[in-house]
Amino acid sequence: MDTLDNNTVQVTIYGKTYTIKGKADSSYISGVANYVDMKMREVEEGANAAQEEGKVAILAGMNITDELFAARQEKDKIENRIEERVQALTELIDETLST
Repeated sequence: MDTLDNNTVQVTIYGKTYTIKGKADSSYISGVANYVDMKMREVEEGANAAQEEGKVAILAGMNITDELFAARQEKDKIENRIEERVQALTELIDETLST
């Protein structure tokens, strides 16, 4: 990700074009926009009836946030397991060296 320069990228989300300016690489910005578009279309396809664009955006945002929270929880679990293993190995090394 390029953090030195601002990139301006035109993206299309849910049929509307937006100009996004950011420090990230243009392909990264496009990828994020494509993901948001995909999630909005998933919400639209899952709805029984036509939904207002704002409602679709909110529901897509909720789905993306749920994915983020689940990934953070998984990362925390993995970090905790690693810390436990490191502690166990440290104790084993200390015991081995002290005998």
